[in-house]
Amino acid sequence: MAVPVVDPARYDQQLEAKCQRIRRDFARFSPPALEVFPSPPSHYRQRCEFRIWHEGDDLFHAMFEVDPEDPRQKTVIRLDDYPVASRRINELMPRLLDAIRDVPPLRRRLFQVEYLVTLSGEALITLIYHRPLDAEWEAEARRLQATLGAMIIGRARKQRLVLERDHVWERLEVEGREFVYQQVENSFTQPNAEVCCSMLAWARDVTRDSQDGDLVELYCGNGNFTVALAENFRRVLATEISRTSVASARQNLAANGLGNAVVGRMSAEEFSQALKGEKGGRRVAEWALDDYDFTTVLVDPPRAGLDDASCRQLSGYSRIVYISCNPETLADNLETLSRTHDIRRFALFDQFPWTHHCECGVLLERCA
Repeated sequence: MAVPVVDPARYDQQLEAKCQRIRRDFARFSPPALEVFPSPPSHYRQRCEFRIWHEGDDLFHAMFEVDPEDPRQKTVIRLDDYPVASRRINELMPRLLDAIRDVPPLRRRLFQVEYLVTLSGEALITLIYHRPLDAEWEAEARRLQATLGAMIIGRARKQRLVLERDHVWERLEVEGREFVYQQVENSFTQPNAEVCCSMLAWARDVTRDSQDGDLVELYCGNGNFTVALAENFRRVLATEISRTSVASARQNLAANGLGNAVVGRMSAEEFSQALKGEKGGRRVAEWALDDYDFTTVLVDPPRAGLDDASCRQLSGYSRIVYISCNPETLADNLETLSRTHDIRRFALFDQFPWTHHCECGVLLERCA
């Protein structure tokens, strides 16, 4: 990986380059005008992980720059600050090192640190070690919590010590509404909270006339879209394979007082089989799939995109909302989906400035 070089004065230039690339790569589908949602040019990530590098008495946060000619060759990059990370993370980075530098139980064989923070400043820090953690470590870590005003988790081989709790509560304001999300340590959450708000607002906008129909959501994660979109539909059934994310999504439905949404633990492929009656069991029976009128499907797949069978299944819905973290696999999937559906809305969310990565949103409606 390359450590991003942040230059706020050039932000518009790097965003325009992405826009041109996306317009060019999707021109063959004749999409509507690209809607562009920028990121803050710096301090936009709410979660980051770093190696902790020890040099004599010194220690510092580090990342690795990989040699593109020889991926086995890596250069250690010292990071005394990190403009990609939120201001809260940047504030915590030197304070953490100052607090542990002369405390052997906290410093000894510490090799990685992970930060998870919210827009309001709530912070969770995970310290990862190459040694077992004992009572002495826990006592010092509790003092560290008080010093930093941040929650601490310790990890080592076959150990996970949660001193207070294993999650933060993010509050996102979208279209004048506040949505609350439990975000759990070591599980996926959208890293760029400001752009996430833009994504949720866009998804709400493109599904706003859906109250008479039901939404099925695949790869729902911790309910990021489920929570924000529930009021646009009569009912929502969301599926996710990660046990941790399912538990968190259910917490988030309850925290936001949503009674018209259900989250089930099942892969997208298994759910496709369940809809066809090929996969049953008590869990599927409890969902009462025949009672739903799925007019819209929302899919937010991993970077690999959708397989052919999943694309064919999506083609059966009147409306498809496709959120993609990989434009290449999105384009591949649109080769199939555009045979039955027209692209009505097309968006670029600059979730990862200063990298080549793009997040896209596409609204497709069945051809007349």
